[in-house]
Amino acid sequence: MLADLTAGAVEDAEARASVRSLAAVEAAALAQRPAIDAVAALAPAERVKIIAEVKRASPSRGDLAAIPDPALQARRYEEGGASAISVLTEGRRFKGSLADLEAVKAAVTLPVLRKDFIATEYQVLEARAAGADLVLLIVAALDQEVLARLHTFTRELGMTALVETHSATEVDRAAEIDAQLIGVNARDLSTFQLDRDLFGRLAERIPAGAVRIAESAVLVPADVAHYRAAGADVVLVGEALVTNDPVSTLRAFLEAGSGDALNEGRARS
Repeated sequence: MLADLTAGAVEDAEARASVRSLAAVEAAALAQRPAIDAVAALAPAERVKIIAEVKRASPSRGDLAAIPDPALQARRYEEGGASAISVLTEGRRFKGSLADLEAVKAAVTLPVLRKDFIATEYQVLEARAAGADLVLLIVAALDQEVLARLHTFTRELGMTALVETHSATEVDRAAEIDAQLIGVNARDLSTFQLDRDLFGRLAERIPAGAVRIAESAVLVPADVAHYRAAGADVVLVGEALVTNDPVSTLRAFLEAGSGDALNEGRARS
């Protein structure tokens, strides 16, 4: 599934490149205002931070929400206390687009993540041209040479990479390229099975100084508290925010991931 999603995303990018050249996209990327410092925005704090996701659908869950106005959705996330916004731009299975990202970026003051299956420099340039401050790099989808090259390229453009992992080996690969934002996805993108305890097993392997991000399997405040107790600095949430009132849901999640929740969880462990 992951290989198919990545291949499809690259194929779609190549189709766009036939209309908008690499040189044109590069010029648009370099003309953008400087990217927001996402590492600073997501740095560890007394309260958990949340990346709130604009997500219409997924291969595992099907349609989630129509989201006719992604900019409005993002503004509500900012109102609810999110620290960053993730925008699904993959069109085949997630029903997103770069236009969604552009609309969100114009509507909020928070860092914006292009969440897609990125495997080429063209896709990274597209992200910057659309205003993205971050891009997602999935370790399982890239060999180490490509991962390192895209990570370096992302930094050269002034952006930050959220480097997503799903195993101890992948965390080590993320550490090898000096990733500053390391995510652990509870959903195995090869099988789509969930393991909410995976983050806790891998958290201590994430190097000191890197921001630790827990992804997926978040539906209720207790899930945020679970990740916070396991050491998450940031939790990425999608489905729960597009299927419920985003403002009240975010506030409940942030309360569940307060400093007290972290301290209590560490005491129990």
